[in-house]
Amino acid sequence: MRYSTLDGGKRLRPFFVLQTSRLFNVAEEAAIRVAAAIEMVHCYSLVHDDLPAMDDDDLRRGRPTCHKAFDEATAILAGDALLTKSFEVVAGPNTHSDPQVRCELVRELALAAGGQGMVGGQMFDLRAAELDMDVQAVTRLQNLKTGRLIDFSCEAGAILGKAAWQLRQALKAYAHDLGLAFQIADDLLDVEGDPEKVGKGLRKDAEAGKATFVSLLGIERARAQAEMLSRQAAQHLDCFDDKADLLREAARFVVERSL
Repeated sequence: MRYSTLDGGKRLRPFFVLQTSRLFNVAEEAAIRVAAAIEMVHCYSLVHDDLPAMDDDDLRRGRPTCHKAFDEATAILAGDALLTKSFEVVAGPNTHSDPQVRCELVRELALAAGGQGMVGGQMFDLRAAELDMDVQAVTRLQNLKTGRLIDFSCEAGAILGKAAWQLRQALKAYAHDLGLAFQIADDLLDVEGDPEKVGKGLRKDAEAGKATFVSLLGIERARAQAEMLSRQAAQHLDCFDDKADLLREAARFVVERSL
């Protein structure tokens, strides 16, 4: 579990939890606990995603994947334990004094991670090579597989802060556009990136015959779409003035990154 969570990574999802929590003056301990929980869910998904039955990857973040460093059974159990631990942390009394808030966090995290979210998207992805996928279908797949955890990460601060509906909707819209921009940038990196910098195997989707934003739109149109979504995401934050500047920077980062 430690090997797969304390090995670097961008920590984008925890960043979104912390930054959105600061918009509503949420206690730091509460924000950190939810940030840690979402990273556990994300890392569990990577451990299982790398398994031979899924993507069969040997490298993650520049070093051997969990099942390569240990074995497949250990990797499965480590992923299971990380997922379970995340709910233990979110449901703990130190996360929020109001049990209703903790219940909402648990429910929203379960929806984001489960069959209506990331797991559903992963199942969709496993079948993608067999399907005739257009841009709308790829968008739906990525909204589930990648977007739903980003959605939760951006809404978590609003849930912790008991924010007004309008402000929560603004963060939801930000997360939607940013999540798609992130995935398009990921597809571009898969085509143009340096495996040593990215820290994992590349071009596997093309080899598997899976449709991606780049294969459907082409490199230039995909890049233009990612940049448009990044700008649009930042505009959703106008209601927060300069308090959301780091979130605006994050919207630019996701499309400019090299890893």
